[in-house]
Amino acid sequence: MDMLHSSSAKLEPFLLMSKSAKGAAAAKLIENVTAAPGVYVFAELLDTPSISELKANEQYTSSYRLLELFAYHTYGDYKAKKADYPTLSAAQLTKLKHLSLVSLAMGSRILPYTQLLTYLDLASIRELEDTVIDAIYGGVLSGKLDQKEQRLEVEYTMGRDVPPEQMGKLLESLQLWSTRTTQVLSALDNRIATIQTSAAASARKLAEHEQARDKLMNELAANKGGRAAQDRRKQLQDSEAMDVDAPGAPGVPGQWEPGSPEKGRKKLTASQSGSSRKRGRELR
Repeated sequence: MDMLHSSSAKLEPFLLMSKSAKGAAAAKLIENVTAAPGVYVFAELLDTPSISELKANEQYTSSYRLLELFAYHTYGDYKAKKADYPTLSAAQLTKLKHLSLVSLAMGSRILPYTQLLTYLDLASIRELEDTVIDAIYGGVLSGKLDQKEQRLEVEYTMGRDVPPEQMGKLLESLQLWSTRTTQVLSALDNRIATIQTSAAASARKLAEHEQARDKLMNELAANKGGRAAQDRRKQLQDSEAMDVDAPGAPGVPGQWEPGSPEKGRKKLTASQSGSSRKRGRELR
């Protein structure tokens, strides 16, 4: 449960009591709720009939203004017009200072110690840091005390009640935010669509490239196989031709002529060889 819901839940008992509170009882209810721990939203109580009646009652007008102070304003406003409000207790002062920290943080997330000391009427840095730490533990805000730089760095704060006269401005801001958000979302959708279209086109190109590559590889493999077969056939033909020309090959009973150089020897047939041997015997 966040701080706003927690504060709203703690306001519920006071809302129930306001239904029967009139006059002094209603003024006392305001005093109690502004001092109650953990209650930081008050607009709903301001709208109840019994509390609204105090605004027109001169005797209790200051009590009504006190509730408005805690709902919409700050410690600075209280200092400027103390006479318009009842005297505050220590608990009420502490809570008002916590709410003032929230309002200050709405203007700037970096709050120098010097600014806070002056605005909250605190006498020392120790008192200031204790006030901020109490606000952090109370869930009013979240941040870090930078003692070296002497400043409060606010991360986030609870929300405060919005004055009725500022509702129109708040609505305009929300409408502007809604319009800008719609524009940003539309731009993101268009960008996503463009990226998806580009990705699909890239995927098609890649598929076409891979298809063309595979086709080329298959054609190269087929051509290489055909050339290899032709080379093997040529090698077989050359080998057969060499076998026919070799000495002593079957069907060609030739021999080298005796006494001739090895290079360029003339082949003799079997009949020629026999005739030569016969003439040699006759000469002898």
